[in-house]
Amino acid sequence: MATCVENCRAKAPFCKYVIDISQPDIADCSDCNMPANDSSDAAGDDVWAKIQEEARSDVEDEPVLQNYYFDLILNHNSLESALAAHLASKLSLPNLMPSNSLQELLLSILSKDPEIGRSVRADLWAARDRDPACAKMVHCFLYYKGFLALQAHRVAHRLWAEGRAAAALLLQSRTSEVFAVDIHPGARIGSGVMLDHATGVVIGETAVVGDDVSILHGVTLGGTGKERGDRHPKIGDGVLVGAGAQILGNVEVGEGAKIGAGSVVLRAVPPRTTAVGNPARLLGGKENLVRLGRRASLTMDHTSWSDHVI
Repeated sequence: MATCVENCRAKAPFCKYVIDISQPDIADCSDCNMPANDSSDAAGDDVWAKIQEEARSDVEDEPVLQNYYFDLILNHNSLESALAAHLASKLSLPNLMPSNSLQELLLSILSKDPEIGRSVRADLWAARDRDPACAKMVHCFLYYKGFLALQAHRVAHRLWAEGRAAAALLLQSRTSEVFAVDIHPGARIGSGVMLDHATGVVIGETAVVGDDVSILHGVTLGGTGKERGDRHPKIGDGVLVGAGAQILGNVEVGEGAKIGAGSVVLRAVPPRTTAVGNPARLLGGKENLVRLGRRASLTMDHTSWSDHVI
C-alpha cells in the first residue's frame, strides 16, 4: 500500500496534512489507477505517453483536428513543454505580453521544479478517475479550465515563493480573466486536486489545500473581513467541497470530510464527517457524529447524506 501512496500522491512539502500510511483505511489502492512507474522524466513518462496516444487516436477519428493536436501535443517532447505552450496561448496578451515570452517564463518554472511536474500528472489522473465526463486525459489537458487554472497557479505560486510577486500576480490576473478561477499565488495547494467545472472558484492567500481534494464550481475559501495574517481555510487531504460552498476564516476541514453544496462553513469540521447547511451543521450532531468510511473526494458522493424526501 505504501507503494501505491507514493505513486499516486506527490506530497506537497508545505502542506501540514500528510497521509499516514500506517492507517490502512486512509489510502486504498483500489481508489487509484495510476501506473506504478509514474515519472516526470520524458523517457519513462506514462502520463505523457498516454496523452500522446489519445491525441493520435482523436486525430484518426477526426482528421480536422490534426493541426490543432500537432501544435499543442504531438509537436512537443514533454508534458511540461506542451503545458507551457498551451497555457501561453490561453493567457498571453497581444502586443503586451507575447505568447512566446510567456511560454518561456512558464517553461522555465515547469522544467526546473519536479514537484510541479508530479502534481500536474496527479491532477490529470484525478480528473480521469473522479470525473465521469472525462473519457481521456488528453481532453482534460486541452479543455478543462479547472485543470489549466490550477497549473497556472502552480507556476504563479513558485514565482511568489521566489519573491517575483509582479509576475505571479500577472498570472493570477490573467487566469482569473480567462478561466474564471481566482487563486491567490500565495495559496498552497497539494497534488491530485480536481477543480470540477471550476467557474467561480476563489481561493485566498493563506489558504492551504491538501492532496486528493475535489472542489466543485462556485466555491470560496475566503476570509471573514479585513483581518490580516493567516486568515483563510485549511483543507485536509481527501476533502470534497460541493458546488457553491463557502468556507470562511482560518478554519480547518479535516481529512476526508464532505462539505455539502451551498453550505457556509465558519467553524472547524472534524475528519471524515459531513457538514451541510447555512450555517453549516455536522451530520449526526456533535454528540453522535456520522463518520465516512472513505475519503469523500474519492467517492464524489454528494447526496447520500440527505434525508430530504419530496
